[in-house]
Amino acid sequence: MEINLASEADIPALCRLLSQLFSQEAEFKADYVTQSRGLARIIADPAIGHILVARQDDSILAMVSLLYTASTALGERVAWLEDMVVSSDIRANGVGTALLQAALEFGQHNGCRRITLLTDADNLAAQRFYERQGFKMSKMLPMRLVF
Repeated sequence: MEINLASEADIPALCRLLSQLFSQEAEFKADYVTQSRGLARIIADPAIGHILVARQDDSILAMVSLLYTASTALGERVAWLEDMVVSSDIRANGVGTALLQAALEFGQHNGCRRITLLTDADNLAAQRFYERQGFKMSKMLPMRLVF
């Protein structure tokens, strides 16, 4: 297995992974055209973020996105970790842990002082996974306004 940056040619495979992810999330639904557009924007502009993928031969096994902004609290670059998904047929084989560790190292190497993520409140398995990797529950409450 190797971990590297996604390319535009990877978008169809990434959309398939996002479909798996969004099928288990409460607030999102799969939409190939919409997800393709978002993925293309991230891949085309490293100032927006990076998408890392775990590959085996010609197959993409997993993906994770780091999306960047600046923190006034830290005075530095920070990232949102989004769309972490491992193909359902290979979960619990260490791929997710390896990909997440690579993403955390990539973020640090690229100047991120903090990485934040969201999980569904009832996704206890994901919460345990992230806690094992050093993430802590925040006292902040996420709120959204969708236009």
